[in-house]
Amino acid sequence: MKDPRYTDLANILVNHSCRVQAGEKVLIEAFDIPPDFTAELIRTVAEAGGLPIVTAYHQQIQRALYNAATEEQMKTIGAVERMRMEQVQCYMGVRGSHNIAEMSDVPREKMDLYEKHWWHYVHSEVRTRKTKWVVLRWPHAAMAQSAGMSTEAFEDFYFRVCAGVDYEKMRTAMKPLENLMRKTDQVHITGPGTDLTFSIKGIGAVGCWGARNIPDGECFTCPVKDSVNGTIAFNCETLYRGTVFNNIRLVMKNGKVAEASADSPDNTKKLNDILDSDEGARYIGEWSLGFNPYILKPMKDILFDEKIAGSFHFTPGQAYEEADNGNRSQVHWDMVLIQRPDYGGGEIKFDGKTIRKDGLFTLPELAGLNPENLGR
Repeated sequence: MKDPRYTDLANILVNHSCRVQAGEKVLIEAFDIPPDFTAELIRTVAEAGGLPIVTAYHQQIQRALYNAATEEQMKTIGAVERMRMEQVQCYMGVRGSHNIAEMSDVPREKMDLYEKHWWHYVHSEVRTRKTKWVVLRWPHAAMAQSAGMSTEAFEDFYFRVCAGVDYEKMRTAMKPLENLMRKTDQVHITGPGTDLTFSIKGIGAVGCWGARNIPDGECFTCPVKDSVNGTIAFNCETLYRGTVFNNIRLVMKNGKVAEASADSPDNTKKLNDILDSDEGARYIGEWSLGFNPYILKPMKDILFDEKIAGSFHFTPGQAYEEADNGNRSQVHWDMVLIQRPDYGGGEIKFDGKTIRKDGLFTLPELAGLNPENLGR
């Protein structure tokens, strides 16, 4: 007997997120997820007239592959994967993980080869630019544990957050924010340990309502590359390359991360090693406001954490073409700061005018994005 929640979620991915049309080729990459859901995705794509192409991955096997990586090997895999990505019109990446630290002991130089010659070469340069794509996580027990919840309770939460949001309502409610961000020059962010300024003039803004990520609920832009100055102290754990970082603090000077520290000497070294991956890794490639009404606390999964109500994320590394400051990097690391009172509060000003305080939008035209108005 099919789980009706699988059917609802597959329908959102196929018919809302990717809007699969007859004859379109759809690449499905399934990482450690239940075969029943992969099969449901295949059926739903086929019912829409699409042509499903499927690869199933296992994280333990991926770890072994990365550990064995050579430059020639990763270039070869990247070339093959890029050719395949160039042949499809849609991409769905569904990732589960039985161990969130599975990649934590893969040497930095091996992950650099993967990120440069496979991830960046295929996903940053082709998938995000040339396909209709959507990515999401799967609610395994490891994810429930990271969220501090039982497996059953987390599954209920997951399907409510992912498939229970009215994304069309969200799309309408964020239009005034998109318009305001497009007109804004100077942004000033303050809060505990944070006093940061930058310009977003001429960059543009993109509202996200389930067309790229599930769950969704953010509106992003990007700082003018050399405009970022000040200090920012993040209050959310962040998982990157299999390591959990806490209390990341960045000092920005003329757009570049001049100083970076984390919760331990070892993590501070790892943080700076990642920021030294290439020339663009110390510049910022995205700034985004999060407002999913059902996501209220971090769970060490960025597809959820970056949508936390009352949060924003600030991203060293690669910029998106849709809101582009020209920065290029193999790194794209979303770091999250929650500004609700229970996390210390904070304020965001656009051209000297407060638009959000303590996690709530203060302008009448933006009030539709506050949790009491956005939830079902």
